[in-house]
Amino acid sequence: MRSPSLETFREQARAWLTESGLPRAGTDDGVPVWGSGSDDVSVFHNLSFEAERALLDRLREWQRTKYEAGYGALTWPEEFGGRALAPEFEDVFAAEERAFDAGGAHELLSVTLHLIAPTIRLLGTDEQRQRFIRSFLSGRELACQLFSEPGAGSDLASLGTRAVRDGGDWVISGQKVWTSGAQFAQWGQLIARTDPDVPKHQGMTAFLVPMESPGIEIRPLRQMSGGTSFNEVFLDQVRVPDSLRLGEVGHGWKVALTTLGFERGASSSTTGVGGSWRQAVGLAAFTGADRDPVLRQQLADVVIAHKLGEIAHARDEQARRQGHPLGAVGSVRKMQWVRRMLGISDFVAAALGPRLVVDSGEWGTFAWSQHVLGVPGYRIAGGSDEIQRNIIAERMLGLPAEPRTDRTTPWRDCRR
Repeated sequence: MRSPSLETFREQARAWLTESGLPRAGTDDGVPVWGSGSDDVSVFHNLSFEAERALLDRLREWQRTKYEAGYGALTWPEEFGGRALAPEFEDVFAAEERAFDAGGAHELLSVTLHLIAPTIRLLGTDEQRQRFIRSFLSGRELACQLFSEPGAGSDLASLGTRAVRDGGDWVISGQKVWTSGAQFAQWGQLIARTDPDVPKHQGMTAFLVPMESPGIEIRPLRQMSGGTSFNEVFLDQVRVPDSLRLGEVGHGWKVALTTLGFERGASSSTTGVGGSWRQAVGLAAFTGADRDPVLRQQLADVVIAHKLGEIAHARDEQARRQGHPLGAVGSVRKMQWVRRMLGISDFVAAALGPRLVVDSGEWGTFAWSQHVLGVPGYRIAGGSDEIQRNIIAERMLGLPAEPRTDRTTPWRDCRR
């Protein structure tokens, strides 16, 4: 099927969104109207369990609606319910969608759509692709990442959760931590140690684990912003059939890097979590910060950083269309994205002053505390700043790797 022109597609998407029944989020070009709608700019949700589940249900329903109308998987092949369109069509739809209140965002849905579904497409079996991809892209089922452990965060290859073969099953025991949305997920992409007698990067295997399996316990973790989006997950003799193994035995590190590559690539997008540069501009007009010469320059830096992010995103998409993988550039983009969010934090803190920390009920003021408290978490999530710098140094700049003593040492003998 021949692709429509971008302008034709834009008109079609705009008409469909207008007929969808969604309320407007602001003006026709998506600029928020100060004092109208929700002032939530949280990076990590600060909601009760019931409220967060209700939010996810609304987002899943909207994703299903988009998917069934042909707008929920625009760049995916038709065999998975997509339209096989170029990435710029996705950007156009996102721009049009921002003019409407689609209910916000949730990390679990993003992980499912942009990290785990693409990983299964690349590394899963035909049966796994047929079983999971349409279900994930439509939002019918959600999947979380079961990667980090108390003793294996940035050094993920040190993980100790064990998976032991037992006939046609694997028996998994261990603990995962900082798992976003685990309490709402139907599935988890898990990396476990299957061979402790080889170096740590070689002895891991990936699995797709049903989160309602006997032996799984999920405990929420209270974060400083107030919410419990993160969880620790305990696995006690959880049985998983070999048909749910993702990738080859011992190739779990490859699976993990694939998923993390998608995560860093997603950071090159011009849209993100927390408060946006447009909302910062609205705040500046409300507080008078746009008339202060120092704060006005700070705000200009925020806007310029966003525009540079748009240019970088366009460049990355062009490289993808030409068949060039993002590679270590993803680490650069991830750090740039976090710096943009931190820049917004610095500006709103200066513009609001005490109103940032006093819950007076005033619209659009204290709500920014959720952004300021949440952003530092992304200096760790998806690979810490230090790990990103190592990747950039070694893979882009050609600098020598840091001395390591455990590259050839069996995991069992590594100091932990």
